[in-house]
Amino acid sequence: MPRVPLPALLVCGTLTLVVSCGWSQEGRDGPAPGAPTGVTAAAGSATSVHVMWNAVSTEAGVRAYEVYRGTAKVREVPGSRHMVDVTRLRPSTTYVFTVRARDADGRLGPPSREVRATTPAAVAADRSAPSRPAGPRGRAVGSRSVQLTWDAATDDRGVVSYDIHQGGTKIHSVGGTQTGTVVTGLRPGTPYTFTVRARDAADNVSPPSAAVRLTTAPGDDDGRGTAPTGFRATARAEGGAHYLDLSWVPPRADGVITEYQIHLDGRAATSLVWGGTAPREKATYSFYLGREDGVRHRVRIRAKLPDGTWGGFSAERTVTTGG
Repeated sequence: MPRVPLPALLVCGTLTLVVSCGWSQEGRDGPAPGAPTGVTAAAGSATSVHVMWNAVSTEAGVRAYEVYRGTAKVREVPGSRHMVDVTRLRPSTTYVFTVRARDADGRLGPPSREVRATTPAAVAADRSAPSRPAGPRGRAVGSRSVQLTWDAATDDRGVVSYDIHQGGTKIHSVGGTQTGTVVTGLRPGTPYTFTVRARDAADNVSPPSAAVRLTTAPGDDDGRGTAPTGFRATARAEGGAHYLDLSWVPPRADGVITEYQIHLDGRAATSLVWGGTAPREKATYSFYLGREDGVRHRVRIRAKLPDGTWGGFSAERTVTTGG
C-alpha cells in the first residue's frame, strides 16, 4: 500500500517512549570517533567548494559530521552523508577545510587532515547554463562500485565541475576537466540509476544527462547484515480491538535509519517514518489489526538504508489475535 506518514501523535509518543525507557546513548563507554580519512575539496563554482570524505566507523555510530573552514564550523550534516557543498565563498580565494565526526553519544573526534581548494575568478552577468553532458555510460566494478564516463559539456565561459546524482540525490562532484569517476560504497547485486550535470563558475547548472542504469555484481552480502535484529511481535487487545506491538534493534548502517517497511502476511502493510530523532538502540511501533479473535498473522520488517535501498528482512514472527 502507499507509504503513509506516521501521525504526529504516534511519532511523539514513540519518541517519548524511547527516551523514558532509557535507550539513550548518553554515558556509553568507548572511544570517540576517529578522524575522517580521504578528505578532498574541489571548487564547484566561483563561490562554492565541494568537500567529500570517507565514512568513519565507530561503535556508537556517527550521528553527524562537522565541516570547518579554517577554525570556523561552517556546515553540519547527518552521519549518512559524506559530502557537502560549502557556499557563499569569495572568488579567486584559497580555503582550508577539515572534517570532524560526532557520535551518537555526542563525542567529537579529532579533525581530519587539512585540504585546500581555490575558487575560480567570478564571471560577470553569466546566465547561460552549460550544455547537457552527452554520451553517459558506465560499468559495474565488482560488487560495491561503478565507473561512470561522459562526454564533455560546453559552456560560453567554461565548465568548472560535474555533479553526479544517484536517483534524485547528488552524491559526488568532480572538476570540470574530468569526464569520468568511480562511485564507491554501493551494495552488491543492487540496481542504481545515475545522471550527470555540468556546472559553470556562476553556478549555472545544465539539464541532467541521460540516465545510466547499472547493477552491481552479486557479492557475499545476503542482506542479513542489514536486517533489523531482536525483532519481537505481540498481539494485544484493547477496547474490543486487537493491536500488534512490535520492537526491534535497528541495523548498524553508515548513517541514521529513519524509515521502515512492515510486511503483514507476505504483503507490505505500512511504512513507518520517524519525524524526529530516530532511535538507534531499540525501536517500537504499534498498529491496528482488527476486532476478530483467533486470526493468525505473520509479520516482518525491513529498513531503508542511508543509500536509499532496502535492507534485508528481519526474522518473521507469528501472532494470533486473542491468543
